[in-house]
Amino acid sequence: MNLYMHPIQQTIKQVALPVTFLWIGFVSAISFMEAWLKFRAPGITLPLGLGIGSLVFKALNMMEWLFALLIATRFILNRRSETRRSVSQYMIILLLLLVQTLWLLPALDARIPLYQQGLEVPSSPLHIYYVVAEVIKVTLLFIVGIGFLKEAR
Repeated sequence: MNLYMHPIQQTIKQVALPVTFLWIGFVSAISFMEAWLKFRAPGITLPLGLGIGSLVFKALNMMEWLFALLIATRFILNRRSETRRSVSQYMIILLLLLVQTLWLLPALDARIPLYQQGLEVPSSPLHIYYVVAEVIKVTLLFIVGIGFLKEAR
C-alpha cells in the first residue's frame, strides 16, 4: 500500500465517490421517472414529448460522459490499488454508455421525425434495450460506489 498519495490523486479519489452516486441519481431521475411522466402532463403530445425526451437524454448523456471521465480518472491514477473486479465492473459501465451513445440514442432519435410527421412507426425493441442497459448500468454503479465507500472507511 502506498502511504503517500499525491494531492491530485487524493482529490480525484474523494470526488469519485459522490460522483458515482450523483450519476446514479441523474439516471434514476431521468430514465426511470422523467421519461415516463412527461407524457402525462396536460398538452404533451407524443411528438412533443419525444422531442423533449431527445433533448433531455442528450444532456443526460453529456453529463454521464463527464461523470464517467471523472471516475475513470480515479481508476487510472489509482490503478495499483483498484481491484480487478471493480475495474471490470466499471469497464462494463463504460461499454454500456458507449453502446447507448453510439447506437441506441441515435437509433431512437431517428424515429422521432417519423412520429412528428404522423407516420406509422413500426414497433421496436430499442426502448427495452435502453432500459435494460440503464438498469445494468445503475446496478453496477451502485456496486462500484459501495466499493468506494468501503475503501473510504
